[in-house]
Amino acid sequence: MRPHEIEFSTFEGGVFTDLMPYQYGREVCSPGHAFGPARRSHYLFHYVISGSGVYTTVNRSGERTDHPISAGEGFLIFPTEITTYVADLADPWEYIWVEFDGTQVKSTLDRLGLSPAAPVYRAQDPEAAADMLAAMRSLLSKRAASPFVLVAETYRFLDGFVRSAEPYRAASAGKLHGYYVDAALAFIAERYRSDIGVEDIARHVGLNRSYFGKIFKETMGVSPQQFLIGYRMEKAADLLKLSALSVAEVGRAVGYPNQLHFSRAFKSVHGVSPRAWRREHAGNVSTSADITPVR
Repeated sequence: MRPHEIEFSTFEGGVFTDLMPYQYGREVCSPGHAFGPARRSHYLFHYVISGSGVYTTVNRSGERTDHPISAGEGFLIFPTEITTYVADLADPWEYIWVEFDGTQVKSTLDRLGLSPAAPVYRAQDPEAAADMLAAMRSLLSKRAASPFVLVAETYRFLDGFVRSAEPYRAASAGKLHGYYVDAALAFIAERYRSDIGVEDIARHVGLNRSYFGKIFKETMGVSPQQFLIGYRMEKAADLLKLSALSVAEVGRAVGYPNQLHFSRAFKSVHGVSPRAWRREHAGNVSTSADITPVR
């Protein structure tokens, strides 16, 4: 590829609820080439093949954070976050990206400790990272393949991504802590539709609430209560986007029998009411053919 030449493709294979790609591409950037400020509707991961640059995030308070990124590293853009990224003037980057989303994505990424405040990917397992990169390249080379092949490659990408990044969380938290947290995450994924709270989760993993809350926050970066609310609200967002359920029905489906309590919790996470969020995001899953390259 010549500098500032771009190749990309959009996914036009319908809706796959658990995991699906929206767009994938590769670009060799010219010195100082910038993209943004921009806001995304889905998760967008860039892996830097060569060169370097800076990824900049802006939080809800308007504070900017610069994240220098070099070859072999990457950055994950989260939905609704305002971001900008700029290629280095002396050694501009070449990167490859995948835009993806689905009902399994949020909980998977939460396990790795990635968040809008900590979006930088650094591989801890080179072999798994190579598998991830191969899957990303394969999405581009197989762009004319069937939707099932492309979704399979997206699963392969996510598998390599998780395996290459997960040892960092395990090493930093300790094996025993990781065991308890993994058990808690599995319980949340299975029971979030029910009326469960932090006390129930702690009891399930066999720890008192105070100690459980301590190791959970050390591992995940948020309290169990914050994680549980966030998990439920991400599931609610999926239902608002992908189903015709009423707001009250969506609330009940994620463990909130009281619609007012559900709406308050949803707004605390997403910044808008469930109805406003649905108006903004309705139809996104069926318009991939109209997407312009997000890079």
